[in-house]
Amino acid sequence: MPIEIASTSNKNIKADAGKSGAITSGPHQLLVKKPGTQERIFFTEQLSLLLETGTTMHVALQALKKQVVNPEMVKIIDGLIEQISEGKSLSEALSHYPGMFPSTYENLVAAAEDGGFLDKVLLELMKMDEKREELRRTVASALSYPAFLVVFSLGVVLFVLVVVFPKFADMFTSIRDELPGTTLFLMGASEVLIKYWMSLSAALVVGLAGIAWWLHTPNGTAILDRVKMRTVLVRDIYIQLYLIQSLRVLGLSLSNGVSIPDALASCRDVVHNSVFRRFILDVQNKVTEGSGFAMAFQQADFIPPTVRQMVTTGEETGNLPRILGRVADYYERELGKRLASFSRMVEPLMLIVMGGVVGLIVSSLILPIFKLSRAVG
Repeated sequence: MPIEIASTSNKNIKADAGKSGAITSGPHQLLVKKPGTQERIFFTEQLSLLLETGTTMHVALQALKKQVVNPEMVKIIDGLIEQISEGKSLSEALSHYPGMFPSTYENLVAAAEDGGFLDKVLLELMKMDEKREELRRTVASALSYPAFLVVFSLGVVLFVLVVVFPKFADMFTSIRDELPGTTLFLMGASEVLIKYWMSLSAALVVGLAGIAWWLHTPNGTAILDRVKMRTVLVRDIYIQLYLIQSLRVLGLSLSNGVSIPDALASCRDVVHNSVFRRFILDVQNKVTEGSGFAMAFQQADFIPPTVRQMVTTGEETGNLPRILGRVADYYERELGKRLASFSRMVEPLMLIVMGGVVGLIVSSLILPIFKLSRAVG
C-alpha cells in the first residue's frame, strides 16, 4: 500500500467528508458533470476578486452562486454558505468537500485566514491550478500523436488481415508449398481472426479489464510505481513531474505559513506514486528528528543533484519556500522541453515501425502474386 503522511488537518478532512453537505453519488448524478479543476479555478479567482473589493464572505458566495452553471457546483456553494452562516470559517467549510478542495487548498486557506491575506492566497491557488492544467495539456499534447500512430498502425494491420488476405487465400492455395514463411504466418493469423473474432474480442476485453483491475490493487499499483521510477527515459519524465507537483505545493504552503507536516501531507493529493510518497515520509521523519529538510533530499538517489544543492542552500539561507517554487518553475520548463524532445524522437521511430509492418504485409502479398504470374506464363 502507498505510504501516506497523516496530519491533524487531514484527519479532520476525512472525518468531515461524511457529514452533511458532502458530495454524494447516485444514479441520478451520472448525467451531471462532476465539478473539476476548471470550476475550482473560476471559483477561486472570482472569490479572490470579491474579497479583495471588500465584499463579505457570505455575500461573495451568494454572488458566486448566481454565476455558476454546473448544478453540482451550486450544491457545493450552497453547502459552503450554510457552513459560513453557522459561524464556521471558510477552511472548515471547505473540509466538507475534499474531492473538490484538496488538503493543500484547505491548509492554505486556513493559514491565510489566520494571517488576514485570504484574497492573495486564493489568487496563488488559482495560479497553481492553472499551471497544473497547463502541465497536463503539455503532457497530453506530447503523447497524443504517438498514441494515434499506434492505434492507426493496429487498425491497418487488422484491416489487411481481415479484409485483404481472405481475398487472396484461394488464389495462393495452388502454390502453398512455395509461399514465404511470412505469408503463411499472416494467412494463418487471418484465418484465426476471422473464425474466432468473437472469442478473441471477449478475451481481449477480459484481459484488459483484468489488467486494469490488477493495476488498481495495492500490489499492482506498487509495481507500476516502481516501473515508472526505474525505466530508462520514462523515469526522468516522471521524476520531474513529481518534483514539479510536490515542490510547488511545498513552496506555496511554506511561504504562506502552513506547517511543514501539513505541507508535506498535502503532497499526497498531487503525487500518486508510492515510491515518491515514501520519500516524502522520509523528509517528514528527518524534520521531526531535527536532521533538517535537506537531509532526505541528499539521501534520495533519484533526486537530481541540482535539486539537492538548491534545497540545501535554501534551508541554510532561510529562503526554502522561495527556492522550492523556483525549482518547480525550472523543472516545469525543462519537462516541457523533454516532452517535446521525446515526442520528436518517438514520432519517426513509430513511422519506421509502422512502415516496416505495412511493408512486410505488402511484400507477403506481392511475392506470391509474382510467383503466380510466372507459373501462369
